Amino acid sequence: MDWMPPKPGADAARARLDRLWQRGREFLGVRYAIMGGAMTWVSERTLVAAISNADGFGVLASGAMKPAELEAEIEATFARTAKPFGVNIITLHPQLSELIDVCGRHRVSHVVLAGGVPTQAAIARIKDHGAKAIGFAPAPVIAKKLIRNGIDALVIEGMEAGGHIGPVATGVLAQEILPAIDEVPVFVAGGIGRGDAIALYLEMGAAGCQLGTRFVCATESIAHPAFKKAFIRAAARDAVPSVQIDPDFPVIPVRALTNAATKRFIETQLEVIARFRRGELSQNEAQLAIEHYWAGALRRAVVEGDVENGSLMAGQSVGMVTHEQPVAAIIAELIDQAVTTLGRQFAEPLTAAAPRPRRARA
Repeated sequence: MDWMPPKPGADAARARLDRLWQRGREFLGVRYAIMGGAMTWVSERTLVAAISNADGFGVLASGAMKPAELEAEIEATFARTAKPFGVNIITLHPQLSELIDVCGRHRVSHVVLAGGVPTQAAIARIKDHGAKAIGFAPAPVIAKKLIRNGIDALVIEGMEAGGHIGPVATGVLAQEILPAIDEVPVFVAGGIGRGDAIALYLEMGAAGCQLGTRFVCATESIAHPAFKKAFIRAAARDAVPSVQIDPDFPVIPVRALTNAATKRFIETQLEVIARFRRGELSQNEAQLAIEHYWAGALRRAVVEGDVENGSLMAGQSVGMVTHEQPVAAIIAELIDQAVTTLGRQFAEPLTAAAPRPRRARA
């Protein structure tokens, strides 16, 4: 194939992209400051290694793993890549300290604490092992608290994300937090499916971005073919938060694709609450019955392919997942889109339109 000259401004745009996320690249130790979202059952050794090998930053989802299970998964990931990757640990895990120590023994470079505000002790334990600690900040006040507690970097994730979500949109969080936080690198997440959005958040001051849903249908993803097909068929509006029927019985909001299970969840809540009203269940029993509805549902969908009775956790960026492709191709596509967006500022300005003549007054 004959060599083609670069588009006008392409080299300058790539240089600008490198400058914009230089802080994120240096912090993660990678070429592209694109973090893979930690998705339970999906973000395992194969996908994580593929993201890191494609010069992004893969993140293992430890989920409910016990220390020995996490140790095996870390070792298997190191067997597949020599590049940096991180481990996501749930702060409410009963063996949090042991999981951190597993990461430390295996020289994991970055530990992401999710699912709650991490304690100063947990952050210090990570740093004592020589690793970097990353935390989620759903509000400016929490961002500042985490910084005071010694966090090394933040992820701000908006409600457009898949899985457990907060109440604020990504664009609003970015406007609130990016101008106010300069002490540590800040990565933006939630609803990001194209490089255009990455470029815009970088221009706002982000050090990089985190994407999860976009990688579910990667060739290297072990998600069941039926799970991937559900993503490819879905539109953004199909990824909705779980519905809460009664404020006395709170439901943790989780964004997922609607299916038969989500409809039955509403019916289950109504039935359980009715039993409580009749005195057949205590409030605690009723709450537990509602919470246990989704037990094992994510595994049923991701691993077993039961897309009707399982949980199809997905972000609203699912509408931009149109086919299965290798991780390297996804990242290359994101970079090209970001460069194209940044390159517009180097293009020749449009000729100014002639002013419209004023309409004469009657």
